[in-house]
Amino acid sequence: MKSNLTQEQIKALNMTQDVFNEVKKVIIGKDDIIIKVLLSILAGGHVLIEDIPGVGKTTLALALSKALSLDYKRLQFTPDVLPTDVTGFTILNKQTQKFEYKQGAALTNLFLADEINRTSSKTQSALLEIMEEGKVTVDGVTYKAPDPYIVIATQNPIGSIGTQMLPESQMDRFIVRLTMGYPNLESEVIMLKSKQNLVPIDSVQPVVTAEDIIHARSQVEQIYVADQIFEYIARLAEATRNHQYIKLGLSPRGTIALLRMTKATALLKGRNYVVPDDVIYSFKDVVLHRLIFNSKAKINGISDEQVLKDITSTVQVPRINK
Repeated sequence: MKSNLTQEQIKALNMTQDVFNEVKKVIIGKDDIIIKVLLSILAGGHVLIEDIPGVGKTTLALALSKALSLDYKRLQFTPDVLPTDVTGFTILNKQTQKFEYKQGAALTNLFLADEINRTSSKTQSALLEIMEEGKVTVDGVTYKAPDPYIVIATQNPIGSIGTQMLPESQMDRFIVRLTMGYPNLESEVIMLKSKQNLVPIDSVQPVVTAEDIIHARSQVEQIYVADQIFEYIARLAEATRNHQYIKLGLSPRGTIALLRMTKATALLKGRNYVVPDDVIYSFKDVVLHRLIFNSKAKINGISDEQVLKDITSTVQVPRINK
């Protein structure tokens, strides 16, 4: 099997590396998180980052918007935010006597939905159509989002003051759920030094355009996937649906998301074909937030990660001729 990338795929790979280098200027010690967010963007998906306040979730989204040269909007989700704040609304223009559409915050290239689980379920659900189809419908009229369209949502840990769980249908729209966590000692020292005399976000430079992102996504779609890999992904999904500790397994949408992330991973690793390790690399991030575990798991003290480890260790890994 050939492993040489085409010139266009090499261009997409170099573009991703350039963006990574820019974002690294402000997000220190979290290279794996940056890579997985970039993989999500290449795969055409949206990102959910769950963590406590102050670890850099918003800074990451802002740095990405600058490096990617994307129009960027942020909406702080609070209990009084309305669905129309997200999608927009129509209002009567008294001069023309015609209804005009006032664009909502979500109609932008990169939309940061900050602390999304602090608002009402109705407002959360206002994002469903635009995240899935790249458009909103207001008063029977459809408005398209710009291309590319990326949502990065943050949420506080469930149980924090003022939070409520996202509905399963909302969670399923995010291609991955990530956790940034605290920086290690060395990274925090570097961060403190870098913030003494300047604002690090100002050092981030635009290195690609929206057209570059669209082109890179088209190159990901051309990554070769062997029949054994398709079957491997399907068997992993089936294992989540039949596991003794899982009440609700991986949906078909989740299976497709795993495939897309897998192909993006292969490209980022310099291959034009997928291997089983590419599937496993993002398996937890793609799958875990889509599963609902039953009471037996809690009673027996079984963690979510243990269940996923059990699944990946029991599903036979296919052999791919390289």
